[in-house]
Amino acid sequence: MQLIVGLGNPGRTYAGTRHNIGWRVAEAVSDRAGLGPCREKFDALLAEGRRRRRQIAVARPTTFMNESGRSVRRMVDFWRLDPADLLVIVDDMALDVGRLRLRAAGSAGGHNGLTSIVAHLGHEAFARLRMGIGPAPVRDDHVDFVLGPFSKEEQPAVDEAVARAVDAVLVWLDQGVEAAMNQFNRPVEFAHDEQQKEEATRPTNHANP
Repeated sequence: MQLIVGLGNPGRTYAGTRHNIGWRVAEAVSDRAGLGPCREKFDALLAEGRRRRRQIAVARPTTFMNESGRSVRRMVDFWRLDPADLLVIVDDMALDVGRLRLRAAGSAGGHNGLTSIVAHLGHEAFARLRMGIGPAPVRDDHVDFVLGPFSKEEQPAVDEAVARAVDAVLVWLDQGVEAAMNQFNRPVEFAHDEQQKEEATRPTNHANP
């Protein structure tokens, strides 16, 4: 069994917020992998199925972010998972919007969801895919920032990053964390960035006075 967990907060109030991008990626992975319908189990919205003859599950804990570890621990214990069988998808204010960073292990980095998971599992030896939602304004309340929506201008980068994140998760499932890191941790140019550069360098025709 391989388990993918997307972190977020339940309810319509939090849908579409920066803090819930892990939920969004998890839902997209479930759809792309053709898993069965979601059901409520282990304090999570859970979809299960098979990929290349191996059982997989995608979960979105409904415990709220700072209690995510309770749900994850229940699933890890039930399936008796090794640390290498778990991938957590989480937002990261330290990364610019649209950027991805996949790691095989590491600290919680101040993220409440990861902190809860580490506390309940008793180790940090699970993979995590960090989704950029920053940079956060220096003087703003970070709680308000992460619980706010992406701007219209940010949406193209977010959409591209979600699609790339799904690809990264599928490579993790099929080839392992090292292969996924090699393919998806490298910097990329977003389509909208290239368009902006093209527009900036395009000659401007000035009308004669």
